Amino acid sequence: MGPARRKILLVDDHPFMRAGLAQLIELQPDMMVAGEAGNPAEALEKFTSSKPDMVLTDMTMPGRSGLEFIKDLRAVEPEIAILVISMHDEAIYAERALRAGARGYIMKEAGGENLLAAIRQVLAGQVYLSPRMSANAFDRFSGRRPRGSSSPIEKLSDREFEVFRLVGQGKSTRDIADELHLSTKTVDVHRAHIKEKLELKDVTALVRHAVRWVET
Repeated sequence: MGPARRKILLVDDHPFMRAGLAQLIELQPDMMVAGEAGNPAEALEKFTSSKPDMVLTDMTMPGRSGLEFIKDLRAVEPEIAILVISMHDEAIYAERALRAGARGYIMKEAGGENLLAAIRQVLAGQVYLSPRMSANAFDRFSGRRPRGSSSPIEKLSDREFEVFRLVGQGKSTRDIADELHLSTKTVDVHRAHIKEKLELKDVTALVRHAVRWVET
């Protein structure tokens, strides 16, 4: 009898995506699906009952941001292996995901073979990033990245970043407050900080900048 299969909890709000991931994982001799969840709240319940070795999660889901969800998971189980699989550009999200506590980030377009390699790498206790992001990280830590080459968006905290992204999607203060489970006053404070950090003179400039950023 071979070694036990490693258990993976799938978290994604698209049932077809979860079904595809589940089918791919169940075909592997060394891993299996421990459970599925469509949002962070459901995932935290399933996490407690299924005790997975890894959580494979999307970045943007209803009810809670992916970054906050990763932090919640690490608070429950500090050693849990978390791999983010997302449609969002790794250049924007990967570093934030790792800072929040994930051990890897892979884009959905990478394909099944690369995803399985990433899963095995993270389960082995290593960090997974694409070759492009690994090179960027090396440049950052070795000091080879030119001074001033980073995006001003990097100045934003994770929560400010989520508010900025939702402003760019055309969401109102009330919409953002509901989605992030914050008060409208707190959202307004975040918007004020974003304007200050990005050196934008008013709300109109903030909205214009956020929309342009989301569309790029």
